[in-house]
Amino acid sequence: MTPERVAALLAERGSWDWSRSSGPGGQRRDHAETRAELTLRREHLEGLPERTAARLARALRLDERPLRMTSQAERSRERNRAAVVARLERRVAAALAPAPPPRRPTRPTRASAERRLAAKARRAAVKSARRRPDED
Repeated sequence: MTPERVAALLAERGSWDWSRSSGPGGQRRDHAETRAELTLRREHLEGLPERTAARLARALRLDERPLRMTSQAERSRERNRAAVVARLERRVAAALAPAPPPRRPTRPTRASAERRLAAKARRAAVKSARRRPDED
């Protein structure tokens, strides 16, 4: 399943709450419930392929607590809902993305090691030139 399809499925199954927003909207803001809040729990993952559900539960930490996503930046309920779904899509895509390949340790090249040692020698010479001359 694609991340967009999984996110749409979770948005359908999750519980939506609407409340008064503290964002823009003028006097309408005090009356309309435009703030969107999506709450996802572990049981909302049922019906997804087992591996997908396990990866999502681990990445979204649904075993520890429910996931709550809110938006109140827009003036309409539909745009705030769309903003929450878009954020959910990004989180699901990141959770389902394949892991990066493991890092292969490498050694510094001979030239870079020589440059580093030359820089250290130059810096040591600068610092030793600042010292007070020896009293002979």
